[in-house]
Amino acid sequence: MNIVIIGPAHPYRGGLAAYNERLARAFEEKGHTVKIYTFSLQYPKFLFPGKSQFVEEAPLYNLNIVRAVNSVNPLNWLKVGNEIKNSKPDLVICKFWLPFMGPAFGTILNRIKKNKHSKVISILDNIIPHESRIGDKQFTKYFVKPIDGFVAMSKKVHDDLSFFDTQKPRLISPHPIFDNFGEEVSKEIALKHLKLDPNFKYMLFFGLIRDYKGLDLLLEAFAEKTLKDKNIKLIIAGEYYTDKTPYLELIEKYQLEDKIIHVEQFIQDSEVKYYFCASDVVVQPYKTATQSGVTQIAYHFNKPMIVTDVGGLKEMCPDGKVGYVVPVDKSLLSEAILKFFDGDQQQNMIAHIIEEKKKYSWAILVQNTFSLMDKIQSNQ
Repeated sequence: MNIVIIGPAHPYRGGLAAYNERLARAFEEKGHTVKIYTFSLQYPKFLFPGKSQFVEEAPLYNLNIVRAVNSVNPLNWLKVGNEIKNSKPDLVICKFWLPFMGPAFGTILNRIKKNKHSKVISILDNIIPHESRIGDKQFTKYFVKPIDGFVAMSKKVHDDLSFFDTQKPRLISPHPIFDNFGEEVSKEIALKHLKLDPNFKYMLFFGLIRDYKGLDLLLEAFAEKTLKDKNIKLIIAGEYYTDKTPYLELIEKYQLEDKIIHVEQFIQDSEVKYYFCASDVVVQPYKTATQSGVTQIAYHFNKPMIVTDVGGLKEMCPDGKVGYVVPVDKSLLSEAILKFFDGDQQQNMIAHIIEEKKKYSWAILVQNTFSLMDKIQSNQ
């Protein structure tokens, strides 16, 4: 098949770009031809909270990536839509994660549909955003209209989709393993690379820092005396996409400065493995969630997880097997961290992780995508 993927890809950074590139590679491995249409302009600078939208490293795969989509230029949407329409791909896949992209993607997909040939599938990270803004519902409705079928990455997203559509084919296909950050290295090598003291144990909070991800909850939990007095340090590795002042104030309030390794920057792909391999456990104290790419990086590096019982995190992290699932509560989070470090379950959890992650292959996502395409065709 000739397949087009629309969304972030190199030179843009982040989990969305990594996902699209890895998905393209998975289709190519099955013999399909793939072209990715990524952005010429993703976010205007005044709307982007980070330091840079771009990676500093070469792409991992040799993919056909075209920088074409301007997210704020309607004339560009028509041009790109017409270009893809005229090329008549068999399948168009468009990731959706933010209503802001609804007008651009919706217009492009509407144009494509006019060729009466291409089937359009959206892979949904979220359908209802974590942080609401004016226009969200209207933009999302506009995006949903030209879609033929949906792949939701969690039950939460699958259920949320009913607010916008109840008729079109859909299925749940969890986020596959992020295996594109290199092979696992020993803890000793990782600690040496990061210049960390091997006499401590480490927990990791990883990724872009937004308020809904609950770093404040983790800091409050870490400040509990029974945990604070342990030989444990917290690695915070990620760029702030929110005001960092409240977090720094918590660190100062609880005198945690000596217990925290604060890496306030976007972690380049080649460095990701060191942070995960240096850590004993990955903590995701989210206040709201759908699913998380961080979970799938942890799976790749065989790292136990402690997650909160929100969104699809519980679906991805069987409690007591690959880690612990706790309510959004600082005391219970603290207890779970203590239980992990005081217990003797780490090797058992790693064994469960190795077995559990078999369910999350990219080949399964490819198979599910084509199953959805069959449903679309049988309905038309």
